[in-house]
Amino acid sequence: MDLRKLKTLIDLVQQSGIAELEITEGEEKVRISRFGAAGAQTVAPQSVVVPLPVAAAAAEPTAPAAETEAAAEPEAHALKSPMVGTFYRASAPGAKAFVEVGQAVKAGETVCIIEAMKLLNEIEADRDGVIKAVLVENGQPVEYGQPLFLID
Repeated sequence: MDLRKLKTLIDLVQQSGIAELEITEGEEKVRISRFGAAGAQTVAPQSVVVPLPVAAAAAEPTAPAAETEAAAEPEAHALKSPMVGTFYRASAPGAKAFVEVGQAVKAGETVCIIEAMKLLNEIEADRDGVIKAVLVENGQPVEYGQPLFLID
């Protein structure tokens, strides 16, 4: 499930005052519980429990988790999507991914494809470095300016 969706659901639980919310989307299942006395929320995506303090979640109502991670690692450069479309890590289904985490890349090297309006656009690294993280799942829609990779 998209981190922005999770953040929206957490905000919904906080604003509405409901005690618990459970959403099933395909094979993914998310359960958000709010405990008023403890002052904390628990998010359980795919049966993994992650406690979130209510004050911290309310302090950053619009910051996606990917941007928070990028801010925590200021030395890593975020390669952002130049367009809206569908993200693909490889040139064809079942083919080897263009890049993997830990792989060195050079500026101009193809790192992924974004399909937009039935056109496949090769996205190139904008600087030399090492891929630290892939922030988007294969086949996931992306927006203009959305971070795709962290390059160190």
